[in-house]
Amino acid sequence: MSGPADGTPERPDGAGAPGAGASGGRPSGLRDPVRAVRGLGAGTLVIETVVLLLAIQPIRVLGGDLSGTAIAAVVGLAVAAVLLAGMMGRSWAWHGATVLQGLLLLAGFLHWSLGVLGLVFGLVWLYVLHVRRTILG
Repeated sequence: MSGPADGTPERPDGAGAPGAGASGGRPSGLRDPVRAVRGLGAGTLVIETVVLLLAIQPIRVLGGDLSGTAIAAVVGLAVAAVLLAGMMGRSWAWHGATVLQGLLLLAGFLHWSLGVLGLVFGLVWLYVLHVRRTILG
C-alpha cells in the first residue's frame, strides 16, 4: 500500500487524507458523529427510564411513604424519557431532555430519593451535552 508523496501511509477510511484534521473533515474520528451523539443521548435517556422504573419498588419498600402522586410522576417522567429518546434526531429534543432532568430534580420534593436520582442524571446529562458540544462543535 503506497501513501501520498510525503510518505505517510494512506488509510482506507480517509482519516489520513489532507483536510481531515482539525480544520475540516472528521476531527472526532467518528464515521457519522451526528448519529453517534444522537445515540449517546438516546441511550442515556433509555438507561434513565430503566432506573426510574426499577426504583419504584425499592423506594416504596425501603423509603416508606412514596405516594401515588410520586409514583405517577416517576412513570410520567419515564414515558417522557422514552419519547424523547425516540426523537433525539430533532434539535428540540435535546432541550426537552434537559427540561426532563430539571423536572426529575424537582420531583425530589415528592420524595428525597427522586431528588438524588435527579441530581445524578442531571450531572450525567451535563456530561452528555459536553460530549455533544465537543464532537459536533
